[in-house]
Amino acid sequence: MPKFIIERELQGAGYLSQEELQGISQKSCGVLREMGPEIQWVQSFVTGDKVYCVYIAPDEAHIKEHAQKGGFPANAINRVSSVIDPTTAD
Repeated sequence: MPKFIIERELQGAGYLSQEELQGISQKSCGVLREMGPEIQWVQSFVTGDKVYCVYIAPDEAHIKEHAQKGGFPANAINRVSSVIDPTTAD
């Protein structure tokens, strides 16, 4: 199943409290439950004004649907073509 990186512009994301991050996570998980097992949230990286999310989904349309239903921005959606790490150099 394809993996996607989603860039979400969210002003002040890096300053959200644990409770606010928990609320966002709960909303996302609720939408995912409604959508079924085809789309999965792997993890997210919170920075100053953006959140970068890793999802597994059959296509970009599922990512857009999740964003729309959850009220989340999805400013850029990129399909992962390869994954590399330090062991790739060996």
